[in-house]
Amino acid sequence: MNFFSKFVAVTLTGLAALILVTSPGYGQINSGDTAPVFSLEGVDGKGHNLSSIKAKPMSILYFFDVESRPSQEGLFSLDQLAKQYKDPQLLVWGITQSPKKKVTAFIARTQTRFPILLDTSNVSELYQAQIILPTICILGPELKVLDFIQGGGKSSEIMLSRLAERNLQRKEFGMARAIGAQVEKENPQNLDAKVVKGYAALKEGNLEEAEITFKKISQKKGQGEILGKEGLTAVYAQKGQAEKALHLAKEVEKQAPDRAYVHVVQGDLLYSKNKKKEAKAQYQKAVEKRSAKSFQKAVALNKLGRIQASEGKYQKARELFDKAVEIDPYYIEATSNKGISYEKEDNWDKALDSYRQALIIDKNDTFAAVLSKRAQERLLLQNDADQKKRIDKLVKELAERFRRQKKAGLKVEDPWTSRPMIMTFVDFQEKGGLAERDGFKTVLIAQLLDRINSTGRAQVVERVVVERLLEELNLGSSELADPETSLRLGKVLAAKIIGTGTFYHLPAGTLLNLRLIDTETSAIPKVVTRRFSLGASLDEEIYNLNREIIKTIILKYPLRGYVVQASGDKIMINLGSKQGVVLGTRFDVLQDQEPINYKGKILQGSPKSIAQIEVNQVEPDFCYARVLKREQEIHQDDKIQEKMADLK
Repeated sequence: MNFFSKFVAVTLTGLAALILVTSPGYGQINSGDTAPVFSLEGVDGKGHNLSSIKAKPMSILYFFDVESRPSQEGLFSLDQLAKQYKDPQLLVWGITQSPKKKVTAFIARTQTRFPILLDTSNVSELYQAQIILPTICILGPELKVLDFIQGGGKSSEIMLSRLAERNLQRKEFGMARAIGAQVEKENPQNLDAKVVKGYAALKEGNLEEAEITFKKISQKKGQGEILGKEGLTAVYAQKGQAEKALHLAKEVEKQAPDRAYVHVVQGDLLYSKNKKKEAKAQYQKAVEKRSAKSFQKAVALNKLGRIQASEGKYQKARELFDKAVEIDPYYIEATSNKGISYEKEDNWDKALDSYRQALIIDKNDTFAAVLSKRAQERLLLQNDADQKKRIDKLVKELAERFRRQKKAGLKVEDPWTSRPMIMTFVDFQEKGGLAERDGFKTVLIAQLLDRINSTGRAQVVERVVVERLLEELNLGSSELADPETSLRLGKVLAAKIIGTGTFYHLPAGTLLNLRLIDTETSAIPKVVTRRFSLGASLDEEIYNLNREIIKTIILKYPLRGYVVQASGDKIMINLGSKQGVVLGTRFDVLQDQEPINYKGKILQGSPKSIAQIEVNQVEPDFCYARVLKREQEIHQDDKIQEKMADLK
């Protein structure tokens, strides 16, 4: 084809596209729109309805022609990624107006993993995909249009770059890096792909890789230098090199005054130094400036929203959270923060709606799941008059007991037999930086409560009772920081152990310092320091923390009791599930040693183990056990103590 023919073809294609887009009856597809729904069949006759995938976090509609190689390039790239990096949450539908026979041959030849749908209902017309191919529509949750891309050549590269960034937003860092690497392989000069790889490494906590990536980018002239330095400010901040980060941020601010993200980094560093007013000003600047990636802009809006919420300006905060999600539909942090802002106004209905929206974004999100469950429980309590009355009465009694400083519970007549192990967690302090997500302590305490209660070894006081008691007593963070106040609370709640501590929000994650305090002796049986790193599994970290707490309880407070009856190998003991006994718990049967009088001083040796028993039947107030081994006969009133050697 000569130059003139090519010119005419391109011009006619452009005019046809213009006519298609602007003709009456055809709406322009824009980012933020809800995608028009349709139903099409594949060559196998199987139906595919778009409305059925609205819960999918990401879907791609790829319109192409089976006889046009340029229109297929992007589809092949997606197919290669799907084979290399399986992501069940990523759905791709190929859509074509090509004849069924040719489509069947195409599928047989290419072995494409994705469904190829036959457009027999003018869906291509609906999506303005008749003339310009490929036409690519990237959809987010609820079929929201995230990106609409048309044309071959560079459009495939643009599509992959957008997908890399969208997967970064979804926290699918491996996929984001894989797509970025593929784009970079095809075009080594593509800055967007390099930047995505750098931020993926940063969010995974791989600071060395992130630093190397951004340094390489910063060595390029122009925009590359700016983007590289901007990324390095975040790396140095996360490394704890605040001065280095601030110095570089000022450089970027001078070279590119419209860049937004360096102000987020500066705001974070100022907030961590308790300079909240100055931090707010930096977040405000970040929101006002235009030049930033969508995920960076969303973070700026979210941080400013968190500041507004901390000042009690909940409506303003929610407006900022909404804007953040509008820019980045996968920004689950802002969605759940919106829910917490409703909680603080005691609006549990709307809080629950927000948490459910968050679960649409990521159904496996621990934060949203815990907060959603909590909101449902509060709504049930509001509608359960009897339960509400019971808690109101209990809280009033506990508050009065606290004010009079009377200790809950009865006098202990049997000092040897273990009482039920009651625990409570009082308000934790939060220090350091401004976390992207509010509610960390709420989620942690709720998860620990559920996990500890499920072990049967200890019981945690209902969180709603603790929260209502704190409200009744009007105790704030400053009062609860006083150890004496915490101890008094624990005693009033009849808790043997209280858990209290501090969250330190750091650039690289959150550090928890948890103290377990014995309310009767004021001793501290355990101090736990645990880091919740960026990218780490919160569920796994809480599971390990729960194990450490239970292990401490068993080691420091072994179950003790007496033999009630002994008949051959069947032993009855005066401990049951109320004290935390479970099937398989093992006990030593003890015999006190005779005291020795040495030079007027009575020396009492440790009890001697004369037998071992294992629980095989559990009742609330007692248990039955079988004898594992014995050196002497077991009798009624023999002491028993939980066997420590079996603890793992």
